[in-house]
Amino acid sequence: MTASTDLRPRHLLDFHGWSRDRLTAILDNADTMLAVLDRPVRKVPALQGLTVCTVFFENSTRTRISFELAARRMSADVVSFAASSSSLSKGESLRDTIETLSAYKVDAFIVRHEASGAAHRVAQFSGKPTINAGDGRRAHPTQALLDAYTVRQEFGTLEGKRVAIIGDVRHSRVARSNAELLPRLGAEVVLCGPATLLPRELAGMPGVTLTTNAREAVKGADAVMALRLQTERMDAGYLGSLPEYIAGYQVNEALMERANEGAIVLHPGPMLRDLEISADAADGPQSRVLKQVENGQAIRMSVLYHLLVGRQ
Repeated sequence: MTASTDLRPRHLLDFHGWSRDRLTAILDNADTMLAVLDRPVRKVPALQGLTVCTVFFENSTRTRISFELAARRMSADVVSFAASSSSLSKGESLRDTIETLSAYKVDAFIVRHEASGAAHRVAQFSGKPTINAGDGRRAHPTQALLDAYTVRQEFGTLEGKRVAIIGDVRHSRVARSNAELLPRLGAEVVLCGPATLLPRELAGMPGVTLTTNAREAVKGADAVMALRLQTERMDAGYLGSLPEYIAGYQVNEALMERANEGAIVLHPGPMLRDLEISADAADGPQSRVLKQVENGQAIRMSVLYHLLVGRQ
């Protein structure tokens, strides 16, 4: 498994403090983890004796199952914390909850929370390696890593690749994490959506451009990612009619014709078919949506190994 010589970060909350070499090591190690997943017995003893706690305050299918499988594939014990059936419903604070779980000798926390910055608080309260599985609209670093890995897997490199991300950028932690990660690895990011869903502050990020024109966004793109409309996070006035949104921003076969030959279609899920992405694009030969799901488990195995075993 690939190692690097620079100091390993203790947490993966975002990409602050993560060098390009260290990020590349995560991607490289995912190759090894994919090989494990292709074996008849999909298990290694790398985390044997360690306990990983998933703490999810928001609903999740892909991320939660992916993390839990990733930990179990490496022989860790997994404790799943459900906020809805916990003492939080009785008024217990996040701090008391995390400190209680830490007292049970948990070795790492994987956290999803509706509030931006919550994963940082868990890291502070627990003192244990903490992985951000999505906090508010701020960050979702393992999703960005698996997206980067999927693009690199397809083209052999991220250097010089153009990734267009189209849809509800304003409420997307996935878009923010990709905009933070991909340029560090040599790719160009174009963020596209209606003006009301395209926060202008992201325009100042290195390697990132913004546009409200989807046709311009996909021109020369090697990968096109559709984002779900997060209506549960929207106030009134963010969006016009759905037919207008579909006409202007749906990722479909006609839009993909304007991208580079061989361009791939991505989606972080869950998909709203025939809204932000057409069924033809989601299921067609350019789609790598299920490959993202498969790669997510390998990336999360790599992250867990990196933080819990491969520390220097």
